[in-house]
Amino acid sequence: MNKAVIINGGNTRNSRLTAIQQRVEGFFKNEAIAFQSIYVHELPAEDLITANFKSEAIKQVNQQVEESQIVVILTPIYKASYTGILKTYLDLLPQKALEGKIVVPLAVGGSAFHLLAIEYALKPVLSVLGATEILNTVYIIDKQIERLATDGFQIDEEAEQRLTTELQQLLSK
Repeated sequence: MNKAVIINGGNTRNSRLTAIQQRVEGFFKNEAIAFQSIYVHELPAEDLITANFKSEAIKQVNQQVEESQIVVILTPIYKASYTGILKTYLDLLPQKALEGKIVVPLAVGGSAFHLLAIEYALKPVLSVLGATEILNTVYIIDKQIERLATDGFQIDEEAEQRLTTELQQLLSK
């Protein structure tokens, strides 16, 4: 059975990125794929900023990555790049931490102009970490995720279809 880890590089649990997180979690549950989630902003800030490889919290989440065959990377796009907090965590992964794993980059940004941020900023870092099987990025524009009055989110049909199509690629791997 495949195991997955979702690395959420956002800075809160209450953002449009949450809609993507929930959708991925729902997919894994429906397909009986065991998963764990890492919310980078909830890791000890001092450990991230000082690159504390000896931190128990960092060792624990790195173990989750090591034990997974699927790694989903979620990030908002700010200033034409993935978040700095995500970078601080990726820097704490062992050199070949993503070797032999399927990596799924998913991003939310304010406009289509930042679509290539993942291609030119995140994917090179993932490659350095040993990732060779990186699925196509699903980039969703903020306006494609509606915040509902009930504290939930609704992903627009076209974006939902692109996300579903990419997640289903995991089933053929």
